[in-house]
Amino acid sequence: MSRAYNFSPGPSTLPESVLHQVRDTLLEYGNAGASIVEISHRGPEFLDIAARAEADLRALLSIPDDYAVLFLPGGATTQQALLPLNFAAPGQRADYVLTGHWGQVATKQARPYVDLNIAASSEAGGYRSIPPASEWRLSADAAYVHVTASETIHGVEFRPAAPGGHPFPDTGDVPLFADFSSSIASEPIDVSRFGAIYAGAQKNLGPVGIGVVIVRRELLERAGQPRADIFDYRLQLAAESMLNTPPTWNWYVAGLTFRWMLDEGGVEVFARRNEAKAKALYAAVDASGGFYRNDVDPAVRSRMNVPFLLSDPALDDAFLARAHDAGLIGLKGHRVVGGMRASIYNAMPLQGVEALVAFMHDFQRRHG
Repeated sequence: MSRAYNFSPGPSTLPESVLHQVRDTLLEYGNAGASIVEISHRGPEFLDIAARAEADLRALLSIPDDYAVLFLPGGATTQQALLPLNFAAPGQRADYVLTGHWGQVATKQARPYVDLNIAASSEAGGYRSIPPASEWRLSADAAYVHVTASETIHGVEFRPAAPGGHPFPDTGDVPLFADFSSSIASEPIDVSRFGAIYAGAQKNLGPVGIGVVIVRRELLERAGQPRADIFDYRLQLAAESMLNTPPTWNWYVAGLTFRWMLDEGGVEVFARRNEAKAKALYAAVDASGGFYRNDVDPAVRSRMNVPFLLSDPALDDAFLARAHDAGLIGLKGHRVVGGMRASIYNAMPLQGVEALVAFMHDFQRRHG
């Protein structure tokens, strides 16, 4: 069997060594006498898996002790609805900054529960940039300020450490909440800058079906809004994310992925790798003389999701078909923007990007 290079935005490629571990424990986990997908979440084997997963994620992201970590069913969209329920009073103002499609989705999930204020938006410019912080219309009495750290579809990313990149703003006494689904664990982040960080696992952290919420413990003291127990972060924390039967398989594979990242050297190593991958791919786009095009402001281009357009959209189908034949899959762009998109998360090796760049050069030579 020959595995392709998978550039899908999620579910995305997983480390091969993790997949080998999964395969080897699928029939029987340790001495449990049953598969990992069969053992009880209350049993000692899974309780050990859960504890190690949290410890490894804390080490990987340098999560302070005054932050709680939750592993919850569903992806980021689920958390977008739960954040206002847990942290805003009914009808309280909440500020949202829109830099792409998933920021828009976040507002749709929150709008039924809060007085939603669009503090800033780059929609008028096609979501190709991040509005300067000086233009943000923040509310002094907001429950929180919400941003999307990296937009999977539009390819826009907050880059606090990058030269010329857009830093996360100082929101004062109002906590900053961020959807990190596309960029979590891709470079060091200062968790203490945020009131809450959340991410669907299916990009950098593991398989689809589970999400991670990292939240400052003092915020959990807020009354929030009337909600069912299953939607209450406080109760989930008290039950160690097992208020009901959790997605144990997904949690297990995520834990293996955390351990793999630590063994590889942690987020500092992945930051260098991701920078090299993104630099190579953007260079191929920019040097193509317009045959390929990325319209995002270079200062805020995502390292994780690289959308690009062909100068002649009639060539899109041929590009995808030839790429598939060359062992490069998952490159079709989202319907919102069209074109192509290469998602190059932590598990995508530099060799995969180099293979894509070589293919792009060859395709341009044949069709340019």
